[in-house]
Amino acid sequence: MSGIEGPDPDLVQPAHPHHDDSGRKKSKSLHEVERALSHAEDADPKHDHANLDRIDKEVAEYMTDGPGPAISPEENARLRRLIDRRVLTVMIATYFLQAVDKGTMSFSSIMGIREDAGLRGSEYSWLTTCIYPRRARRRNYIIARVPVAKYLSFSIVAWSVVLACHAACRSFAGLVVCRTLLGVFESACQPAFVVLSAMWYRREEQSARVTYWYMMNGAQQIVGGLLAYCFSLIHTGPLKSWQWLYLSYGIVSVFFGVFVFLWMPDSPMRAKCFSERDKRLMVERVRSNQTGLQNRTFKREHVVDALTDPQTWCYAGIQLTTTLPTSGLGSFYGIIVNESLGFSVLQTQLLAMVLGFYIIFILLGSNWIVNKWKNGNILTMLGFVIPSFAGTILLMTIPNQTFSQHVGLLICYYITLSFWSAQTLGLSLMSRNVGGITKKTVVVAINFIFWSAGNAIGPQVFMARDKPRYFVAFATHLGCYSLLVVILLFFRWWLVRQNKKRDALAAAGVEEASDRRTTRAFEDLTDRENLSFRYVF
Repeated sequence: MSGIEGPDPDLVQPAHPHHDDSGRKKSKSLHEVERALSHAEDADPKHDHANLDRIDKEVAEYMTDGPGPAISPEENARLRRLIDRRVLTVMIATYFLQAVDKGTMSFSSIMGIREDAGLRGSEYSWLTTCIYPRRARRRNYIIARVPVAKYLSFSIVAWSVVLACHAACRSFAGLVVCRTLLGVFESACQPAFVVLSAMWYRREEQSARVTYWYMMNGAQQIVGGLLAYCFSLIHTGPLKSWQWLYLSYGIVSVFFGVFVFLWMPDSPMRAKCFSERDKRLMVERVRSNQTGLQNRTFKREHVVDALTDPQTWCYAGIQLTTTLPTSGLGSFYGIIVNESLGFSVLQTQLLAMVLGFYIIFILLGSNWIVNKWKNGNILTMLGFVIPSFAGTILLMTIPNQTFSQHVGLLICYYITLSFWSAQTLGLSLMSRNVGGITKKTVVVAINFIFWSAGNAIGPQVFMARDKPRYFVAFATHLGCYSLLVVILLFFRWWLVRQNKKRDALAAAGVEEASDRRTTRAFEDLTDRENLSFRYVF
């Protein structure tokens, strides 16, 4: 726990209750305030110095003991450009390659791989399910304790080699092995990016950065669809078109992995590409995040904090209810458009580009709204779920007989993916709202366990006996959207409630609860230990 013990924000009631019969609650609140003030004075009479024993040695070397220096807007913009060039570009390119590599199964499904590998029944669904392993806890533990950029580089090279090996697979067993290994190595990507976003960027910058790399899911539909169209034109030679697809992507990704090793810094403190002055300023510019920067000491109390914090399970619920529809719609895109709606193989590959543009539009649009609307993240997420309800209901009710109906159903299919906004903003909220390195590690691990579970279950609801309309799958998606709405409504209420309690403490004179206080920002306090922390919602 922190050196200055404060009251549990969940137990403290506002200092001015609305009802006259709440004297007992008011007395309890005042008692908690007095206790916080007493502990603060006993622990640190000056209230303006950080506890260096709680701060990572590398961070302590570059931070300023105290509130920190003021950084001008011009200087901040210059530093952000330097970071974007070294960090954001790598995250965007890496996520693009990962999305393209992972999406190869969807494109190759109508290029002959099912026939050449002798896939039968639900075996194709299992090739998507097995890519999501259940090793999130160990993976996130590693990410928190090794140089992030080097670990990311290793993961890219490893998954690239495995991807190229897909070209040699001619059976279901061989594909299962390759897909499982691909999932093991690719699974480092999103957790590492959440850590990197919180490490390098201010809270107000993180939403845009997460959106930029996450919208590569749309870019891969555009570029992947165009490239798949080109590979589909190969009909002669020693390899099939789908084999060239896997082999080419794997070779390109290997070279990129080597580039990441040479180009991307592990942290602001270890960035040899920046001057010592810039490194100090890069550390100080994220002080206001109050979520910590780096700490390699495992803290059991952070684990308990994470497991008992409702927001942990809200993030997990958001991932489960969004990835379950996403993985199914993504992996069965080619089959639905080609076989259910009657478009040709080449038309299906090109129409994937339209889907990609729509996804990018949704993600950029939602990010623009939250940047213009303070604390409108969760309400924006709710707004973008509405088209998903409409699109799914229309997919289940519009007849599938004429060409015009096929086009209408295709448009409805695109509209259903509006909920991707919730998935992206959920990740950015997690990077901004969770304080304490060990706690963040646990929250991210739980988040991606649910992420993997949703992705693994998603293809299984598209059952062969339910072709071609897949009513069971789309009904399941409606259930996911409904649960997502409930989670988001509760989540917003909870975060608003926590902020109001801390504001009440600050108004009562608890200096530790002031949202302008950043002296202890690098002490590796959790968001619940640090009373000056305010949640973004």
